[in-house]
Amino acid sequence: MFAVLLEQTADGQRYIDWLVSGLGWTLALAFFGWWIAFAVGVVVGIGRTVQNRPVAALARLYVEIFRNIPVLVQMFLWYFVLPEILPVWLGNAIKQIPPPWGSFFPALVCLGLYTAARIAEQVRAGIEALPKGQVEAASALGLGGYPTYRYIVVPQALRLIIPSLTSEVMGIYKNTSVALTIGLMELTAQARQISEATFQTFTAFGAATLVYLALALIAYQGMALIDRAVRIPGTGPADDAVKPAATRATQPIDSLPDAMEIVK
Repeated sequence: MFAVLLEQTADGQRYIDWLVSGLGWTLALAFFGWWIAFAVGVVVGIGRTVQNRPVAALARLYVEIFRNIPVLVQMFLWYFVLPEILPVWLGNAIKQIPPPWGSFFPALVCLGLYTAARIAEQVRAGIEALPKGQVEAASALGLGGYPTYRYIVVPQALRLIIPSLTSEVMGIYKNTSVALTIGLMELTAQARQISEATFQTFTAFGAATLVYLALALIAYQGMALIDRAVRIPGTGPADDAVKPAATRATQPIDSLPDAMEIVK
């Protein structure tokens, strides 16, 4: 079924080379976009919980704007609209960026800031899930707002929200497909190009689907490993707590605890 991917194209390459090239752009867009999203999301998420009302209002405004506008619309705004509203010299400089970088950078900014709004809500939820005694104890020790967030609140909140961040990591890989609308030849765009060249639509998009599935599974397993490595003791799944009890329940009836054996 996938034999067509090994056939040569008009330029001497193979169709599978197109997919590999698209995969490279997808990975680059998702990787760098994720770190932009994580850095901005943590800052905005902290801003959502501070006592300073102007800062909290600005952070909420950011979240409401970027989270509620569809990512496709934001992609068009960054690519088509932004160069027109900037000063002429700057707008022309952006338009003259050679491909594929002229499409890559707007897509990178778009995905990074869109995903940051979602991560900010995860960070806010993680901070608010911490017991108030954590902040009160820090205050009793004489720590100010910045040291409290840096050393106590944020590290614990980030460890709590790793399971929910897994969906955001997987989501940014899938959202990279929107970049084809502004001309970036990422994985989905290359699959469409193969479909148009060979008329093997099922093969082209089937291969792309398998690649996306593999990326999602790798991201899930990676985040699961990170979660187990940094999990706060006592916050694991419920089955972790019942395993010792289940082990005791499966002991043979005729076996006695050590103390009772001594008495016997």
